[in-house]
Amino acid sequence: MSAGGKVALVTGASAGIGKASALALLRDGWRVVLTARRLENCEAAIREAGVGPDQALAVKSDVGDAASVKALFARAKEKFGRLDLLFTNAGMGAPAMPMEDLPLEKWNEVVAANLTGTFLCCQEAVRIMKAQEPKGGRIVINGSISAHAPRPMSVAYTATKHAMTGITKTLSLDLRKHDIAVCQIDIGNAATEMTDRMVQGQGVPQAHGGFMIEPRMDVKHVASAIVYMASLPLDANVQFMTIMATKMPFVGRG
Repeated sequence: MSAGGKVALVTGASAGIGKASALALLRDGWRVVLTARRLENCEAAIREAGVGPDQALAVKSDVGDAASVKALFARAKEKFGRLDLLFTNAGMGAPAMPMEDLPLEKWNEVVAANLTGTFLCCQEAVRIMKAQEPKGGRIVINGSISAHAPRPMSVAYTATKHAMTGITKTLSLDLRKHDIAVCQIDIGNAATEMTDRMVQGQGVPQAHGGFMIEPRMDVKHVASAIVYMASLPLDANVQFMTIMATKMPFVGRG
């Protein structure tokens, strides 16, 4: 199948990495379902792409809610008939604070959005991909640099992002017999609204206890990476990819 015949679903597509990736896939000829809690932003992204309803669909959803996720994937299948790519990008963090001060409610919110949301979306995607003809597809999971190294005072976000690697490895093992390739992209300091704080004021907390302004990269490079991973035939897979601002404090712990 050419890219023009394939269908992608991108969560967290209302802004940032999700929006940039959805737009890049549309430019590459994919049909794309954009979903987030902010429906109007997804609809605006489709207008920005300049494509018609035969190529893009905006759906409001909450990935942490099982009924919402089930309705989302049913709508996608009803609209386009199949699913070839899921990019599980939706997620959230918690304010930086000592772990003993983190409210349980905030912990539960982060777990629901990041971990449970990824599980639910993968579950629905797999059900479609196993049953369709031709069967199979690809799942790209947004792991983050925090899947490898934490930022100070980020226990909820870091725990859920480490869990992404467990999901990626398990699903990659379990689903390859069904021609479903599963991979993880770990992104460091893409220039989005979420990372604006890195270049404002004194910057963000560092492991040594101080603060610093951190370098960022254009989010379009992340979107290009997603398109590349999605373009591979199902007998090839980028199991893990790290794409990051070259000078960010990560390699060598600084």
